[in-house]
Amino acid sequence: MKNIYQIGAGMVGSAMAVDLSKNNNLFLADYDLEALKKIKSKNPHIQISQLDVTDDESLARWIEPADIVLLAVPGFLGYNALKTIINSGKNVVDISFSPENVLDLSPLAKEKGVTVIVDAGVAPGIPNYLLGYWDAQLNIESFEYYVGGLPKNPQPPFNYKAPFSPIDVIEEYTRPARMLIDHEVITEPALSDIKIMELQDVGELEAFNTDGLRSLLSTMNHIPNLKEKTLRYPGHAELMLDYRNKGLFDNDKIAETSKKLFEEWKLDDNEIEFTVLDIIIKGEMKVISYHLYDEFDLTSRTSSMARTTGYTATASINLILENLWNAHGVFPPEIVGVKPECMQFILQYLSERNVIISEKTD
Repeated sequence: MKNIYQIGAGMVGSAMAVDLSKNNNLFLADYDLEALKKIKSKNPHIQISQLDVTDDESLARWIEPADIVLLAVPGFLGYNALKTIINSGKNVVDISFSPENVLDLSPLAKEKGVTVIVDAGVAPGIPNYLLGYWDAQLNIESFEYYVGGLPKNPQPPFNYKAPFSPIDVIEEYTRPARMLIDHEVITEPALSDIKIMELQDVGELEAFNTDGLRSLLSTMNHIPNLKEKTLRYPGHAELMLDYRNKGLFDNDKIAETSKKLFEEWKLDDNEIEFTVLDIIIKGEMKVISYHLYDEFDLTSRTSSMARTTGYTATASINLILENLWNAHGVFPPEIVGVKPECMQFILQYLSERNVIISEKTD
């Protein structure tokens, strides 16, 4: 059994810890001691530790016995923590989705001889693995994906619940959205280009621009057109635009706004929510579409966002542990997905946990 050291005990962190602890020694750290105790109650074999991830020395000391590290902290904490883990010579999977360019740490990872997979969640994550695979198979003309995590029974005025930190959601609503149009990087405001879509298994949702392409803008810039949009119930984007226009997301107000929205957006215990993801890859004479719909799991009492994000990350952990991906450096999923056995491993791992991604080719 391997010693896996996981940092982050939030909703997604809980699902990952329970999953990984079934076949490994799982050591879990977070600053929130109550969250740690709650997870340990699900599996007493999980070893918990209170940790301030901003304390580089404490972090490095805590992970010293680790075979591999799983980093799942809010985005603003991710980059420095990842750098410390790499400096400690540990392989790591990171789903913090830091605003910084984590690929800049690749030279350090090579120097330290470690393997790092970043952005290994539901999205970014699953679309990247699939794009990497198909990019090696055919000449792709365009790639786009639409993703959202939403309550099954929406309540006004927001018609939304946050499956992760509200401050990370707000970041999606403020960071300018980059996309590739005819080989040119175009930047549009977040929440722009709102359009109504009819989604399989869901019905009518609105899609709008967010900055979710991340590494694809550099690793896949040979593809002429790349686009990503976030999905919400109709009307949510206009409400968030109003918040932004009133300055409620400005630096001097964001802490107060986030605190208020945390209460408004908090998922109730065992609240039914779902995650939906549509991916469209257009190549020469061929269109490949993928659809994922996943709901709160009633048996394990695990949210869909925790399942889809968390199990993609734990699959990536096992990808490294089983030596299917052992290159040194920092790699986004699209680079790993080029290797067919890696992509197939991810899909099989998800399928075994009843996270099903359907494929259609036209």
